[in-house]
Parts: sequence; structure tokens; C-alpha cells
Amino acid sequence: MSTGASVETADLLADLPPSAAVWCSGLRKRYRRQTAVDGVSFTVGRGKVVGLLGPNGAGKTTVIKMLLGLVRPDAGDMLLLGRPARDPRARARVGYLPELFRYQPWLTAAEVLALHVRLAGVAVPPEEQRECLGVVGLADRAGDRVAGFSKGMQQRLGLAVALVTRPELVVLDEPTSALDPIGRVDVRDLLLALKARGVAVLLNSHLIGEVERVCDRVVILDKGRVAAAGSLAELLGRRELRLRLDGVSADAERRLAAAGQLIRDGTTFTIALPADQDETVVPELVADLVALGVRVHAVEPARISLEEWLLDILRAGHEGERS
Repeated sequence: MSTGASVETADLLADLPPSAAVWCSGLRKRYRRQTAVDGVSFTVGRGKVVGLLGPNGAGKTTVIKMLLGLVRPDAGDMLLLGRPARDPRARARVGYLPELFRYQPWLTAAEVLALHVRLAGVAVPPEEQRECLGVVGLADRAGDRVAGFSKGMQQRLGLAVALVTRPELVVLDEPTSALDPIGRVDVRDLLLALKARGVAVLLNSHLIGEVERVCDRVVILDKGRVAAAGSLAELLGRRELRLRLDGVSADAERRLAAAGQLIRDGTTFTIALPADQDETVVPELVADLVALGVRVHAVEPARISLEEWLLDILRAGHEGERS
């Protein structure tokens, strides 16, 4: 939190929407000559899952550490669950899984959870702690020492630690990095269950497919700045139409180009349709093509994927730097 900003923060609290679990504005962090985070602002609503995306070194983990008080920002304001982020009462209701962590190898899984419950100062009955291990698939390994755990099992234990104190906000930094496909599905189901209970989740992940399945909104960071942000519906509103055609005359190609941005690859034509076009555009286009003598072999409507959209955003930013 920026120093000496108590009056400003009080004003921010008064204006903060009650649905905000995370609110940050103008976050900046510089390490000597390198700017790691530059003017980052975003919000995570209660009961919402927000994904942080971007290449390595984009500033994602630094933003998370600033929110949790592990790194002091050079500028900016942050609120967690309606309180200043520096307030211990706010952080007490936050569960956190860091990207890199290690637990004492001589402790059992149950003992690791009990230790973190004590450190958090929250009363969680032993049976509820055991249930938490069951949620992450470690019910049968509660009495086993961490030294014998695989990386995937340690990752599951880290998730249990993040969830055991019944947090209202969960911050997960690469939660599926060591998990197999079944474990990733388990995490996805867990995130959806948290969302259904009204728990807010801030998720940093390189697995774009998982983000696309569970997130309500995404924030794209590149070189420490927000390159784009919004709901998936807003960001992925562009539709594509792929057609396999024969006998395409110049008039027919002009008709295709009139429907949207056109890319031709032999007999395959891909059109980026504007998001605001109504549903009649496709049948009308096909009817016009047939009338122009075109043989239509296939019509495949599709939406741009989050991965394609992310790459477009990042490439556009880097091309702008070179120009």
C-alpha cells in the first residue's frame, strides 16, 4: 500500500463495491533498473474466478505477492475483502498457494494442516481438517510423512493448506503445475465448487485451457502492464466461419470478403465475423455463394480460443515495440 494514504484509502473503501474481494489500482514495483509491475489495476468480485495470464516475467507473481504483503509496492492502492491489504484481518481470510513451496518432510499431511491452522489462529476442528484432505484426494495419506510424497501429492497438500481455514478469497499461483490430467480435472472441479460457495479465486496459470473452463474474467499482463482485461464473453466475442469451397469466382470472393476479414488457404476460406452480426449472416452468405455458382462442401462456425486471442494480444504488443 502506498505510504501515507490512510485518508485516500478511507475514501476508496466508501466507494468500493460490496462485491469486490480484490481491488487494486496503479500497482507499481521496480527492482533497481527493471520495472516488474507498471500501473496494474483490476478487480476480483466475490464468488468470481479471475485468471492472471501472460508470458514468463510479465509480473503476475509480483502482483500476487504485493496483494498478500510479501512484496512492498512502490505505488498503488490495494484492498482485500473490503479492508486495506496491509490489514492482518483481511489477510486472515485469504488462502494462498504459492508457486514454489516446501513443507517439513518429517511432518505428516495431517500435521502440516494442523500447523497452518495454528499459525492462522483459526479454529478448525480436526474432523474438518481431515475432510479438507479428502477434498484434495489425500484422505488415505493423512498419516503419511511429506518426505514420501510425490510432487503431485505435495501440490494437493498445498491446495489443502490454502483451503483449510475456510477462506473467502483463494489465491492460487500455478496450482496444477505438478499434477497429472486427473489432478487437473480435480482442481477444476474444486475451483467451480469454491465459486458456487461464493469464494473468490485469483488464479495464475499457464494452462490456458483450464483458465478458459473456470474463469469468469481474465487479466492479461505483458511486461508488467495490463495488456487486456475483461470477461471471456467480451474478449472472445469474435466468431469465425470456415468454409471449404470449389468454383470460387472473383465475385464470390468479393462476397466472402464483404462478410468479414477473409483468409484464403487453397479451397479453405476463414472469415472473422464481427461480434455484432446477427444469426442470419451465415445462411444468407451460403445462399449468395450458391447463387454465384460456388460448390459448398463444408461450413464450420467456431469461436476464437482464449489461446489464439492471448497470442494475438501479445504479438500485437511486441510488434508495436519494434515499429
